[in-house]
Order: sequence, then structure tokens, then C-alpha cells
Amino acid sequence: MGQGWSWSGFADYLFNPYILNGALTTLWLTLASIAGGLVVGCALALARLSRHRWLVAPAHFYIWVFRGTPLLVQLIIIYTGLPQLGLKLSVIESALLGLILNEAAYLAEVVRGGIQSVPVGQTNAARAMGFSSAQSMRYIVMPQAMRLIIPTLGNSINGLLKTTSITSVISMEELLRRTQVLIQEKFMVLELFIVAAIYYLLMTTAWDFIQRRIERHYGRAYRTGTTAADAPVVADAVLEQR
Repeated sequence: MGQGWSWSGFADYLFNPYILNGALTTLWLTLASIAGGLVVGCALALARLSRHRWLVAPAHFYIWVFRGTPLLVQLIIIYTGLPQLGLKLSVIESALLGLILNEAAYLAEVVRGGIQSVPVGQTNAARAMGFSSAQSMRYIVMPQAMRLIIPTLGNSINGLLKTTSITSVISMEELLRRTQVLIQEKFMVLELFIVAAIYYLLMTTAWDFIQRRIERHYGRAYRTGTTAADAPVVADAVLEQR
């Protein structure tokens, strides 16, 4: 068993392919989960905003359950509980399903809040100009809601990069799991955990840079003075393009 800090061990594992592949797994797991969560979350948000109670009630129940229970418990139920009901999923399928379902509950509220932040007058103006409900949502409401959704969505991605580590409990071969495997073999606890921390820090820092670029892109129109009163002008421009 190693004693104290080993600079050579730290340097060896900082660029170790086994650890690097674990980091890449964390990355694609995050991207796949946020994409799936966003699709399900948008559907839940629209259901919550519906006039039909048969859509509102199930969506509200789903969000209540998945926001009110720990992700760890959800993963264990999916991976070890569902096989008892005849549905056996692989580690990757279980990890993806758990992360997507959990993230969708939070993103649903993010999307719903963004949509509700757009004044109703904007939708009314679009309707008066002949837009359907779907067209109003696509061309008028969502472009404006995005400036509020993007920052929170970006923070969710940042958090999910680290939350994927929870999937290690079901043996998902992501960064933390591979770090733990090497620790059991090499007994370099501090060195390997610091290597893992550096990889997490690099990924979240890179995403922070991307997020700022995206926020600046979606915020340009509002820095130049676009206001709620400009909805008819926006609608005219869209009509000309159609």
C-alpha cells in the first residue's frame, strides 16, 4: 500500500486512457441525458400549461414524484427493482433512463417558467395576425422565453456533469466509477480522486465558457432594446419569411 503523496502516480494517471475514457463517458452521458430530459421536460411543461386537467394532473404528479425523491433511489429502483417486474435493463439503459426521467422533472419547471414569463399580450398579438397556437409558440413565445430558459438550462448541464457520478452505484463505467476501480487496484486514493476532480473541473469550466457564449447570443436582441411592444413587428417579419 502506498504511503503519502506520489507525484509520479498522480502524473501517470492524469493522462491515463482508462480515466480519460471514463471522462468521455461522463460527457456523452450528460449530453444524452440533457437532450432526453429536455424533450420529456418540454412535453411535461406544455401539459402543465394545458387547459385540460387530464394532462395537467399526470404531469404535476410526475414532477412531484421525481423532484421529491433522490436520484440515487430512482436509479436503484430502475436497475434492481424493475427486473422483479420482468423488465431488465442494462447498466447503460438504467443510467440513461434514470437521469433523463429525473432531469425532465426539473427542466419541465424551467421551461414552464420561461414560457409564462412572456406577456400574454404577445400571444394575443400573434393570434390577431393569423398565427396558430403552434406558430405563436414557435415564432413568438419560445424565442423570448429562451433568454430566461438558457441560463437555468446551462446550470442544469453543469450540475448534471457532476450528478452522473451517482450512476457509479449501479456500476456505470463513468469517471468516478473508473477512478474507484483504479483506487482498489493501486491504493492511490488521494492522487486518483484529485485526478478525477481535475477532469470534472475541466469539463464544467469548458461548459461555463460555452454557456456564456450562448447566453450572449440569445441576449443580443434585448440589449438592443427589443420590448414586449415589438411582438407585432416580430410577427410581421416572420410572416414575410413564410
